[in-house]
Amino acid sequence: MRHLVVDEGSAGQRLDNFLLRELKGAPKTLVYRIIRSGEVRVNKGRAGADTRVEAGDEVRVPPLRLAERDPAEGAAVPAREFPLLFEDEHLLAIDKPAGVAVHGGSGVSFGVIEQLRRARPEARFLELVHRLDRETSGILLIAKKRSALTALQDQFRQRETGKTYAALVIGAWPAALKVIDVALHKYLDAAGERRVKAVPADHPDGRRSISLVRVVQALPGHTLLDVTIKTGRTHQIRVHLQQAGHPIVGDDKYGDFAVNKALARGTAVPGCRFEHMFLHARRLAFDHPASGERIELEAPLPPECATLLSRLSSAPLLPTTAPAAAASTP
Repeated sequence: MRHLVVDEGSAGQRLDNFLLRELKGAPKTLVYRIIRSGEVRVNKGRAGADTRVEAGDEVRVPPLRLAERDPAEGAAVPAREFPLLFEDEHLLAIDKPAGVAVHGGSGVSFGVIEQLRRARPEARFLELVHRLDRETSGILLIAKKRSALTALQDQFRQRETGKTYAALVIGAWPAALKVIDVALHKYLDAAGERRVKAVPADHPDGRRSISLVRVVQALPGHTLLDVTIKTGRTHQIRVHLQQAGHPIVGDDKYGDFAVNKALARGTAVPGCRFEHMFLHARRLAFDHPASGERIELEAPLPPECATLLSRLSSAPLLPTTAPAAAASTP
């Protein structure tokens, strides 16, 4: 039987996350099973996976037989630093590239957080403050202290952060459509993949979702938008823009697959191949968790996005189409 004592750096963490970090090599399924069975005790009492542990808590863990790990196995996670937008002793902000997951899981061996931890072995605490989809680029916050993590996550929950995304969509966005207030429902498709769809406001499983849209640039066959989200639902921007009849360029879940294929092959825009989703978290504003100072961060468009915009502005295009709107927007 193992007895773990929670230190100050882990105070406030969920029990499941605390155990996953302490029990190196333990499969997630095993960790959740021993919690559900009551074999894990916090201060001699049963606890759930979402129980928050505090400094000084004693966590009892049953004996576990874990497969021996190859000492070189850790090298499977490559150390990697990412472009820094801000850093101090409390937090850091990076410019995440498209195509990189923020964490491992769901078929991905590792992500940004695992690579950063590998690159900074001296860091006692590194945790994601929020998430970005794998194919979304842009600003990502990582806390370096437990106090910073909880303070920043509280701001995200209270909608006190300003989050604006650049999105290139297919077709001419109607200038009058500035607010999308459409409920969203999250579900699993037949393959077990997470999906989201727009639903009526009175749908029993729908959650109200609000996006503010501003036209930045009208381009041949496309529109560059700034989208500021007032709620943080899964795939919110992707589904809101798709249901309005203007899917995001390169979106492999909700996009126009024929247009995406033509862009990836370089046949839609002469001399330009574009192979990922054009959704970029370009601006984030928040109050510093220690000083209270308002911090406003900006991330420039990735070079491939800037190149696509430049070519769209100047090159003759083949006709593109977008699906009709699936639902009207209030």
